[in-house]
Amino acid sequence: MNPLDIPVFAMLKSRLGYLSQRERVISQNVANSDTPAYKAKDLRAFTFDAALGSSGLRPGVSTTHTSAMHLSPPKRQISAQQRELRPYDAPDSDTTLDGNAVSLEDQMLKMADAKMNYDAAIGFYQRSLGMLRMAAQKPR
Repeated sequence: MNPLDIPVFAMLKSRLGYLSQRERVISQNVANSDTPAYKAKDLRAFTFDAALGSSGLRPGVSTTHTSAMHLSPPKRQISAQQRELRPYDAPDSDTTLDGNAVSLEDQMLKMADAKMNYDAAIGFYQRSLGMLRMAAQKPR
C-alpha cells in the first residue's frame, strides 16, 4: 500500500508542494529586488477545495457535450492545483522610481509565513506517520 493512497498524506503532499513552490517564487522576488520594472509575484492561497479536487477525493466539475448546438469545452482545462501553482503579479507596498515593485520587508514576511506553514505541515505529517506506525504494531 502506498502511503499517498491515504487521503491525509495526499493532502499533505499537495500542501508541501504548494509551500515549496511559494518559497521558490518568493526567492525569485528577492533575487530580482534590484531589477528595474520587476513586479513581485506570489501564488494564490492554498484552498481546501483545491486540495480535495487534486487528491481525487472530489472530481472536478466538467461540462458534457450532448448536442451539436452546445459550445465545446476548451481543449485543455487546468486543474485547480495547477492554477494555484501559477505565479501571478502581486506588487508589494512600495514601487521605486525604476518601476521595481519588490519590498524586501514584505518578502521576508511572506517567507516567514511560508516557513511557519511548512513546519506545521511537516509536524502534522510526522504525527500522522507516528499514528500509522502505532496502528501497524503488534499488540503487546
